[in-house]
Amino acid sequence: MQKDVILTPEGLEKLKQEIEYLSTEKRREVAGRIKEAREFGDISENSEYDDAKNEQAMLEAKIAQLEERLRDATVIDRDDVSTEAVALGSMVTIETPVGKATYQLVGSAESDPDENRLSNESPIGRAILGHKKGETVDVVTPGGNIKVKIVSIKAA
Repeated sequence: MQKDVILTPEGLEKLKQEIEYLSTEKRREVAGRIKEAREFGDISENSEYDDAKNEQAMLEAKIAQLEERLRDATVIDRDDVSTEAVALGSMVTIETPVGKATYQLVGSAESDPDENRLSNESPIGRAILGHKKGETVDVVTPGGNIKVKIVSIKAA
């Protein structure tokens, strides 16, 4: 079953750039390795050739996977992001037992906690989705249950 791919406009651009890089520069690099390995002679016992062909197969699979993700992507429209309730694309400031933090709620394909991009499928993301400013939400996390208060909601 295909999972929905939800992207911000920035995430869409990043995905397109990655496909472009892999389809051009990386493909040329791998093709060069294959050509170089062929020049070593008998390819039936040539581990460099086998490695390069395996890398080519993995690269083509990765490109196909990213192109499928691009075809299936739903892009978050900034104009449609609600500031009334937490939605995909919202910038949300929350207060947890360890302090305040601000996150952009994004699809799992763009999730990056180090960049303050929280997946809608994470325990906190899933729990706060649809809730309003001032509400306190119970969140079931792997480390136990916590209470999270929604301090503010802005369009990203």
